[in-house]
Amino acid sequence: MTLPILEQPGAEPWYSHGLAFTCTQCGNCCTGGPGVVWISREEIRRLADHLKLTPPEVVDRYCRTIDGKFSLTENRNARGEYDCVFLHEAPGTPNADGVVQPRRTCTIYPVRPLQCRTWPFWSENLIKEEIWDRSSRRCPGMNYGKKWPVERIHQMRDATDWPPAPPSSD
Repeated sequence: MTLPILEQPGAEPWYSHGLAFTCTQCGNCCTGGPGVVWISREEIRRLADHLKLTPPEVVDRYCRTIDGKFSLTENRNARGEYDCVFLHEAPGTPNADGVVQPRRTCTIYPVRPLQCRTWPFWSENLIKEEIWDRSSRRCPGMNYGKKWPVERIHQMRDATDWPPAPPSSD
């Protein structure tokens, strides 16, 4: 087992000059191998209001329980990947090379859970630059667009409730 190397107290992180990220709404972070998207009771309430359902209806239709906590359910897609229950795929338009990529969007984007709101500024992505770069191969919004200062990155990384302005809303 390899443990991550933690920053030394007072040492500047490798991303001390900030990181670029702008969400392209490609949906790549909403699909892949089986996973979990944790959702709190407060987020379930917000989601219920958004969907005009009751919180118990949201839990019954869209959540599963893992170790006593709620996670959004996943659906297996035609490629064998696991999609978040709220990922919507629609036909895309051809790019410059004539390749048509589907448009994949989050149908609950305004009320998406904290875990989704704080991507890609998760602790595990910030351990070292190589890990950030590995994650960026799957996320076209990383290393692209708005540059986030280290203070905001840390605010997102350490968030325990909805951040005031998540990365994809600025």
